[in-house]
Amino acid sequence: MNDIVISGKRKLAVAKATIKQGTGVVTINKRPIKFYPFMQQLELKEPLMIAKEVLGEPNYDIFVNVKGGGMNARIEASRLSIARAILKFTKEDKLKQAFVAYDRNLLVADTRRKEAYKPDDSKARAHRQTSYR
Repeated sequence: MNDIVISGKRKLAVAKATIKQGTGVVTINKRPIKFYPFMQQLELKEPLMIAKEVLGEPNYDIFVNVKGGGMNARIEASRLSIARAILKFTKEDKLKQAFVAYDRNLLVADTRRKEAYKPDDSKARAHRQTSYR
């Protein structure tokens, strides 16, 4: 079977997940998940644990390449691309229902972006202070 490439975005981070037949290896930027901080490991493993619960042992390898954005945006983009890749690889409707029941953002990207700065102001929502003295 050919490799399937799926992307996921969060803020400025873009993750591309490549999934193919294998033994269950998951790497992000050529690093196994176990080398990430504990809370980020849990977030990255969520789609994998749900898939394991619904389908049983994994028979695929996932390689994620992520760039741009901050650390949390990268983790969320990777999580999104992993979930989408597993869903496309397995083509299981039960898995899709399980993902949506757990967290809709496993399959649907969060489209919020940073608000633009306004003219003559220092930040998006901040306004210039005025002094009347």
